[in-house]
Amino acid sequence: MKNDMLKNVLIWTVVAMIMMSVFNHFGGKSQSSATRLDYSDFINQVHQGQISKVSIEGSTIRGVYVSGDSFTTYNPGDPGLMGDLLDNQVKITAQPPEEQSVLMQIFISWFPMLLLIAVWIFFMRSVGGGMGGKGGPMSFGKSKARMLTSDQVKVTLDDVAGADEAKQEVGEIVDFLKDPTKYQNLGGNIPRGVLMVGPPGTGKTLLAKAIAGEAQVPFFTISGSDFVEMFVGVGASRVRDMFEQAKAHAPCIIFIDEIDAVGRSRGAGMGGGNDEREQTLNQMLVEMDGFEGNEGVIVIAATNRADVLDPALLRPGRFDRQVTVGLPDIRGREQILKVHIRKVPVADDVNPAVIARGTPGFSGADLANLVNEAALFAARNNEKLVTQADFEKAKDKIIMGVERKSMVMSEKERRMTAYHEAGHAIVGYLVPEHDPVYKVSIMPRGRALGVTMYLPEEDSYSYSKRKLESQLSSLYGGRIAEEQIYGPDSVTTGASNDIERATMLARNMVTKWGLSDKLGPLMYEEDDNGSFMGTSRNANVSGEISKEIDMEIRAIIDRNYQRAEQILKDNADKLEVMTEALMQYETIDSDQIKNIMEGLPPGEPKGWTSSDDGADSSSGDVSAQSQSGDKTDEVSDDLSGEVAAPDDGEPKLH
Repeated sequence: MKNDMLKNVLIWTVVAMIMMSVFNHFGGKSQSSATRLDYSDFINQVHQGQISKVSIEGSTIRGVYVSGDSFTTYNPGDPGLMGDLLDNQVKITAQPPEEQSVLMQIFISWFPMLLLIAVWIFFMRSVGGGMGGKGGPMSFGKSKARMLTSDQVKVTLDDVAGADEAKQEVGEIVDFLKDPTKYQNLGGNIPRGVLMVGPPGTGKTLLAKAIAGEAQVPFFTISGSDFVEMFVGVGASRVRDMFEQAKAHAPCIIFIDEIDAVGRSRGAGMGGGNDEREQTLNQMLVEMDGFEGNEGVIVIAATNRADVLDPALLRPGRFDRQVTVGLPDIRGREQILKVHIRKVPVADDVNPAVIARGTPGFSGADLANLVNEAALFAARNNEKLVTQADFEKAKDKIIMGVERKSMVMSEKERRMTAYHEAGHAIVGYLVPEHDPVYKVSIMPRGRALGVTMYLPEEDSYSYSKRKLESQLSSLYGGRIAEEQIYGPDSVTTGASNDIERATMLARNMVTKWGLSDKLGPLMYEEDDNGSFMGTSRNANVSGEISKEIDMEIRAIIDRNYQRAEQILKDNADKLEVMTEALMQYETIDSDQIKNIMEGLPPGEPKGWTSSDDGADSSSGDVSAQSQSGDKTDEVSDDLSGEVAAPDDGEPKLH
């Protein structure tokens, strides 16, 4: 900062000195004491004998009166001037005009232009760091990658938890950067590129920084969108410039975040082969594996959409390794929590293992947010330490939303919500292979009027047909409870989201997962984007098959609807007891639910007092069924993908 200020002062000082020298050159010979005399008055004074002597220099006449005063005037080219002066006895002296050098004449003529250019360059350097520097007006083709030196990257692999397999994959890269001869002696080559694939928030960027921190090498970071501009060819120029910088600092790491912004499959754009994005991709392909090698430059890229990347980008020689950074399991979540808990003061009762069990499906970013929310809860209550209760409140807030304590519900609507949630809980408790019912609440959260929560005993990676049908039965438990208590004409819209999710679940069982005995293990529909709410398209099915699909979906739903209906008829007394407990406590926990289902008095929730707001501080939850108002919660269903695929554990509100 001081150097910039000193440089600015020196520049302005030089400019001021140049301007002063020019001013002195043109105006230094002027005589402030000489009177300016009109030429006509000068001739009259000569004829009257008032002029004693004159000095002529070019067209300038400097003279002295008889009285001794001096004057100046200008000769307009009067041919009779010399005769008048001689006739009136005026002493005449003449001096040759001052001749300027050619260089001075050129400098004087070009000085205004040079001054403007100097001022323009000065301001451009001040604004953009130079015409061709980063951020300058002529830096379109320069790379926007930011370089972090080895001493700036403080993250190491010890700071990465919950991704043991991914750490093992990238550990060889760190070892190679530290001691390349160990592999080169056996003919091994350093990997050109590593593609990290995984859901958002799983730690792909953190893992890349940890590689650079462990290897103690320069680390270039850039986003895929930084290459793309409206001007064709700019992105390719930036790729070239980035690799040139990387070669100059080799060995080093280039990290490209969200590479799908520039690495999409070619031929899919509107601009054809001359499209700016495709030119950028072509240049990247050449730089990673072309005629000129980039020895010592490792490219690490991250994306959560590897399916859209160009095949030429994924081949060995460019991205030699694809590292999957998935959602952590229960042991990984516990390790991640321990990393983040180190940064906050926690009480002795905080148990990361219990928190990890109650947060299946949470990514590393979700767990970091959980710890932060718990710290905010503790600070809000003026606590010195973050307790286990703060973590449970934070978890409930993240999964279910903020409690709407200001929402006023009538007694009739609260009771109907209690029947609805009790219906979900009873059916979910009794059907086989269903996740254990953990907590039931009629405290409004977000847009949900009530919530039924389930806590799986372990992480699930696939679903059986029996478990899926149990899910269907529990989804209809709330609607059936309303119908049995208030009659068919009083059923509300609160089950709209339950019905939507149950229908999609049954359709997936028939058309995608091959769980229909009638239609067999065939694929009848495909999702355009693989999401729960994604549109489906028929896989060349006939009209007759479509009709059979609809009939089979209806049969599956009717079968499980009737099972839930029978369960609630057989347990009508427990439905009433659970409803009364919800009306009294607003939230009941797993112990109370177990007592009710065993025919015992429910008792009070843990930590409940008469002034309590209904929230309790027992262990966590993973999925929930809720009654919502007319505006239902449209949230992603973790059963919309393949049955054999790992469960993403995403919390869901029914």
